[in-house]
Amino acid sequence: MPSLENKVTIISRNRVYPNKKSTLVDLKLSVSDLPMLSCHYIQKGCLFTRPNLSPHALLTHLKNSLSITLSHFPPLAGRLSTSDDGHVFLTSNDSGADFIFADAKTLHVSDVIIAGIDVPEVVKEFFSYDRVVSYDGHNRPILAVQVTELIDGVFIGCSVNHAVTDGTSLWNFINTFAEVSRGVEELTRHPDFTRESVLISQAVLKVPHGGPKVTFNENEPLRERIFSFTREAILELKDIVNKKKCNGVELLGKQNNDKMNGKENGKLTEMLESLLGRNDVVSKTMEISSFQSLCALLWRAITRARKLPSSKTTTFRMAVNCRHRLNPKLDQEYFGNAIQSVPTFATAGEVLSRDLRWSADKLNQSVAAHQDGRIRSVVADWEANPRCFPLGNSDGGSVTMGSSPRFPMYDNDFGWGRPVAVRSGKANKFDGKISAFPGREGNGTVDLEVVLAPETMAGIESDGEFMRYVTKY
Repeated sequence: MPSLENKVTIISRNRVYPNKKSTLVDLKLSVSDLPMLSCHYIQKGCLFTRPNLSPHALLTHLKNSLSITLSHFPPLAGRLSTSDDGHVFLTSNDSGADFIFADAKTLHVSDVIIAGIDVPEVVKEFFSYDRVVSYDGHNRPILAVQVTELIDGVFIGCSVNHAVTDGTSLWNFINTFAEVSRGVEELTRHPDFTRESVLISQAVLKVPHGGPKVTFNENEPLRERIFSFTREAILELKDIVNKKKCNGVELLGKQNNDKMNGKENGKLTEMLESLLGRNDVVSKTMEISSFQSLCALLWRAITRARKLPSSKTTTFRMAVNCRHRLNPKLDQEYFGNAIQSVPTFATAGEVLSRDLRWSADKLNQSVAAHQDGRIRSVVADWEANPRCFPLGNSDGGSVTMGSSPRFPMYDNDFGWGRPVAVRSGKANKFDGKISAFPGREGNGTVDLEVVLAPETMAGIESDGEFMRYVTKY
């Protein structure tokens, strides 16, 4: 197969401004925003079949649509600013967003989405602002949209400052951009710009001279693949990890289906609790989600492929949306970062010697425990020691899961149909970085974008337990 690298040529670069002046007050960066100042801009985008428009008509239409959308999301046309006392704000000053047009007319859509192989390097050229750190939003646009023309398709790639948005806010923007583009008059999303929660703090993040840097090696050799999972495969996994076996640990969950009166039920509960301890029994009755089941499968496969010593601590981190977990809750359209990283720890020996259910249950317990009290505890810990988020895999035993299969990535019809695929750029990628996307078919399908050291990737590609559930092409 011929190389697809360096097949993208930048044709033009323009600045797009909101079609209405902003009246939004400065937004103070939160305890969830500030740690992201050392992260790259988020890079996410959608691949489409070619619209029935000339390039000039397409670009004019998208620029106009972006201008209107920026009026609904004025912070994305703003800049970062730091006050004299060290607090960082997002100023909606109508400075505009970058709009880039690129030519890749030697490429077909099929060149980008070839299944069963690594993601072609050319995909990284569909995005602007490579290796730009979010702190740079003080002097460059918060958002850049790149439109890349292929022979039979078009890619719309968004690069957005990670200290300004998380995945929820980013896809709310892209969904709105698509609605405006296809002429929807009553928009379904209205971003909430309030700054009145526990996430807004008086703590000051001290930034080193020259600004913060990413905390991982940007030049390490990596492989990147998309592994797809059908709804049936994931439900099979979920059934396995939630299966009620007839032994002491599992029996309690069976009570809901047994025909017994309250007295008999209570006796069985008392007996099991006396044998195993109340906390152990209760934790085993919580249903493990399909996504946690899939994460456990991946955790085991990566740990096995890394050939770690059995005593080595492994960490599986999951980005958790805190909007609905806080009390009081944040608006679901809250604009900004409202995520925290939830770690689950286990030795390599534990992950590999126990069954899949054990790993899935560990993940389930970590996520279930991350509610209002725990969120506030993480905030207090950060306030006591303000710092940037240390992305990466410094100890060689970490997996970091980002994005979400719940994000409406395929609900982006700009006027000529749904996306063919969703892809990301070079940003924030290191050994063990995983991103979860919904499958294009919907209905519970999931795509995992897996980034690993080459030898580790080869290991999971030959892992029987893992590959059994991967969609075969």
